[in-house]
Amino acid sequence: MKKSKLTIYHYMCLLATVLLVSCAKDFLRRPPKDAIVDASFYKNDDQVMAATALLYSKVWFDYNGRSAISLGDFRAGTAYSAWNDKDNVEFNTTGNTTANGDSWRSFFIVVGQSNLAIANINKYAGPEVSASVKKMAIAEARFMRALAYRYLVMNWGEVPIIEDNQKLVSDTSLRKNTIPSVWKFIISEMRALAEDLPETPAREGRITKYTAEGMLARFYLTRAGVGANGSGARNQTDLDSAKYFAQQVITKSSYKLLKSYYDLFLFPYDNNSESMFSLQWAYAPGDWGAANAAPSDLNYDNKMCNGDGWGGDKGATWWVISKYEGMVNYGDTLISGRTLDQRLKTTFFMPGAYYPEITQKLPDGTTPKLIFPYVTGDNNFLNIKKYVIGRAADVGGQAAQQNYPNDTYMMRLSEMYLIYAEAALGNNASTSDATAVEYFNTIHTRAGLPEYQKPLTADVIFNERIVEFAMEGMAWYDLVSLHYYNKAKTYEILNSQDRGLFATAPDKMPDPTSWKCVKTSWASFRKIVANDGNFRIPIPTAELSQAPNLKKEAVDYYAK
Repeated sequence: MKKSKLTIYHYMCLLATVLLVSCAKDFLRRPPKDAIVDASFYKNDDQVMAATALLYSKVWFDYNGRSAISLGDFRAGTAYSAWNDKDNVEFNTTGNTTANGDSWRSFFIVVGQSNLAIANINKYAGPEVSASVKKMAIAEARFMRALAYRYLVMNWGEVPIIEDNQKLVSDTSLRKNTIPSVWKFIISEMRALAEDLPETPAREGRITKYTAEGMLARFYLTRAGVGANGSGARNQTDLDSAKYFAQQVITKSSYKLLKSYYDLFLFPYDNNSESMFSLQWAYAPGDWGAANAAPSDLNYDNKMCNGDGWGGDKGATWWVISKYEGMVNYGDTLISGRTLDQRLKTTFFMPGAYYPEITQKLPDGTTPKLIFPYVTGDNNFLNIKKYVIGRAADVGGQAAQQNYPNDTYMMRLSEMYLIYAEAALGNNASTSDATAVEYFNTIHTRAGLPEYQKPLTADVIFNERIVEFAMEGMAWYDLVSLHYYNKAKTYEILNSQDRGLFATAPDKMPDPTSWKCVKTSWASFRKIVANDGNFRIPIPTAELSQAPNLKKEAVDYYAK
């Protein structure tokens, strides 16, 4: 679908008069409908909650598609696209790269819609609106705005903080704000709004106080390195705060880990006990932006989906396969072995592996359960499995091309366990802290692996995060966090990665017990050369042409 190129300025001005809201009975479980909203709308609790429902879906749509993995995984080296979307794979992202513009636009749509929701609720909420719902709805909007700024500052660095769309209409002197002041803003926001959210979801899929505290754990862990300027120790106070908020969520919230990692992505998994915040999608024929379109870009073949199957050239990198315990890297040309780690099969399709939840529709009309095929030759693809849920017949008829019902995780409880472990490690070379080791092993053994017996190190925790969250748009932000305080280590990781083609062969078909991965000898592209400039994605060209002040030196932001 062709998208118009709206800049921040144009979109914020548009939002001053039009607000898209969800007017469905179940708010989050049915597709939202677009409507022009006037002062007569915000008259009761249901209407106010409907006004913030869209903040859980449509506003994130352009990011949720191919952009989330293009920025979060292709740039990080956990996955690649061999023939398409290569700018981020090869670290050649420009102001005209599609995922760059789509993500920037989506994040500022989140900011703009959040600002407008806050303004309208404050201005128009009638006397029948309860104080608790008004407070919660405004907190939801502030939460979304703060999270959008987390993505903005970690991708583009210095960005403009906008809290009032109306002021922007008459003010074209838009300036970027400094990185420390953006982090100060989003942490201050998250701390304040956490107290206005309920401890359990007010509706299915809604955020809670503990969602906000989980985001604080994430934010503090990252900000701990911001002041180090790439070559120093992380701030201990921020590390302590990250550890505190992570443990708050683990010990006091109602969120619980699922027993099986595979079940996390086995439809229907929406709003399960481990999901702290998910984008809420619904099968929505004719309502573009209400359903999840991302699976269309991930499905590897149209026989196992719904007329799309555009992900045939996307798959695991050599580097990420070597991170799974038991997959041994023998020199420069061979990875071989087997793994007990359930996360490999859950994340990437492996030749010969059985996926009974997905059927194929073959030319002869049969619909067998999927066994991922072994394609012989000197290059093939370990295609992406996460978020791939199959044909309409596999999900009760609730799917079509670019129209899928499954939600997108934005934060899972398992992250809290690994944040605690990393924050407890802090600036030390290793740690045997009993709680940190226990939390780490809770995640490690859930994947089917034996307990880790040695002291935890930064490399061990980093590798665990990579395999736990691969293809969830997380890995790049782990590298940005590392780059804040240890540039040399970040370049060492990135420059050692092999991102080129390879072939994977099972020892038998089906139900293999091991695989061999061999690099494709003729592939010309294999590695990148990372430097400081790669950690500031260029502001989209269309934005700079409309707001030239974005080229000026950044200034500190002071809340009005």
